[in-house]
Amino acid sequence: MAALTAASVIYGSTVIPLAEVTTALSRALGFTAGDPGPIDRIIVDLRLPRAILAIAVGAGLGVIGLLLQTVTRNDLADPFLFGLSAGAAAGAVAVITRIGDRIGVFTLPLAAFVGGMCATAVVLVLIRRTQGYGPERLILAGLAVSFLFTALTNYLVFSGDQRAAHSVLFWTMGGLGLASWRNIGIGLAGAALALCYALVRHRHLDALLGGEETAESLGVPVARLRTMTFLVASFSTALLVSIAGVIGFIGLMIPHVARPLAGPLHGRLALVCALFGAVLLLASDLIARTLLPPQELPVGVVTSSIGALFVVIALLRRR
Repeated sequence: MAALTAASVIYGSTVIPLAEVTTALSRALGFTAGDPGPIDRIIVDLRLPRAILAIAVGAGLGVIGLLLQTVTRNDLADPFLFGLSAGAAAGAVAVITRIGDRIGVFTLPLAAFVGGMCATAVVLVLIRRTQGYGPERLILAGLAVSFLFTALTNYLVFSGDQRAAHSVLFWTMGGLGLASWRNIGIGLAGAALALCYALVRHRHLDALLGGEETAESLGVPVARLRTMTFLVASFSTALLVSIAGVIGFIGLMIPHVARPLAGPLHGRLALVCALFGAVLLLASDLIARTLLPPQELPVGVVTSSIGALFVVIALLRRR
């Protein structure tokens, strides 16, 4: 992760020598005298916050995927499956195509957060309206909400201002271009919430590995744990998507990669998922920024390509 962070600061549309990076960081920290120049601003104000945001978003999505896969007992569970990402994307697209930048730089993050929480509310209402509260109903409700908000997003795109299509495309496929020192706290908060919850509740989550009946016999309130975990995952996802857009497959892949190395128990597994998620998104963002210079690919294109390759390899290995 440290090596990729350094590479993210050095490489981009313009390669900056390591000596200049070190000097700029030293000057920003006050260890070296002198006025900051254009290179200093690129390093300190653009690339470094972007690398930190990539760490936060990748770590958060990795842990969220672990939480959702545990409480639903579904190896394919991730924020995409439950409509959380789709709701956040719909909120952002509604602002881009209908409202515009009314409240400054936080307009898009706020709209995406509201959209994600609306999707969460719809999922919970659907579950409460049906009998029982098993993982199957949670998954079905999430799929329905995901399709609903995806359809709403497509309607907004085609019925709105067509000049905003490029911005909408970039947003719905994810990107870290909004990273700045003013808003990376949003990403750090989302990652910290998911990771802290996983570490605090790791024994209850471990009990779920033996099945619902086993967990209940050990004193774990399974229904309440599932609801609370879903709410925490929803809130964290809304925070992360509000600043980075919809970045797919990280939540699905990372738990599968981490389990063989960390084991099934959540105390260690959550930390390894956070680390691997951060590494994957750092590497993906570096590829997205350097593959077609000076253009920048949406990072979701890279993560989706890696995710598709991962699923194919997993299928072939299981055969």
